[in-house]
Amino acid sequence: MRGTNPIRKPETGDGTSLQVQSVFSTLQGEGIYAGFPAIFIRLGGCNLACDFCDTEFESFTTESTDSLIKRVELLAHNENGKRIRNLIVITGGEPLRQPIEYLCKNLIEQGFKVQIETNGTLYRSLPNEVDIVCSPKNAGHGYHAIRPDLLARVNALKFIVSAHHTLYQSVAEVGQSLHNTPVYVQPMDEYDAEKNRANVTLAKKLALEYGYRLSLQTHKIIGVE
Repeated sequence: MRGTNPIRKPETGDGTSLQVQSVFSTLQGEGIYAGFPAIFIRLGGCNLACDFCDTEFESFTTESTDSLIKRVELLAHNENGKRIRNLIVITGGEPLRQPIEYLCKNLIEQGFKVQIETNGTLYRSLPNEVDIVCSPKNAGHGYHAIRPDLLARVNALKFIVSAHHTLYQSVAEVGQSLHNTPVYVQPMDEYDAEKNRANVTLAKKLALEYGYRLSLQTHKIIGVE
């Protein structure tokens, strides 16, 4: 959205309907489950507007959660009817902007592994089985604080880094030392080959210097969504 999206407030409700941007099968391209066959549930709307965001999430429609789960069940199987996709990635926009507890609970009951990707500014009481990857955002005056209740649940932190964007040239201390949380560094995609090469170099340098884990957007490298 490149920061052009409206900033949307958190939604209330029982979670039996959600604002859904898209649902698709793919390979998880980054982070702790990179390379895993996955189904992405991209939810609509975000409570932030980041100028480097490379995702469309504003052409969403409202859908019943039960209908959404049925779509996931179909996508989980290959053409021979075998269930081969067991990882569900709930992303956005900002997934914690909506009441996703009902969705997560039902997916887990059906044997799926659920991962969410959040910016760390909102919290919901999700099932303990849900893996949470938090990608902190810098609003111009430092990184948004990660809520303590969420920070205690985070499985990994993913920092986007850029050699050119002055707000994203290093990794901040946002509580990872307190919880010994794994830190991933991922080059920002600036849709400029020369800038992107420099961003990869910076991410590699930070990983080698500080022991962070390198995350590349392999889905873009191999040409899948």
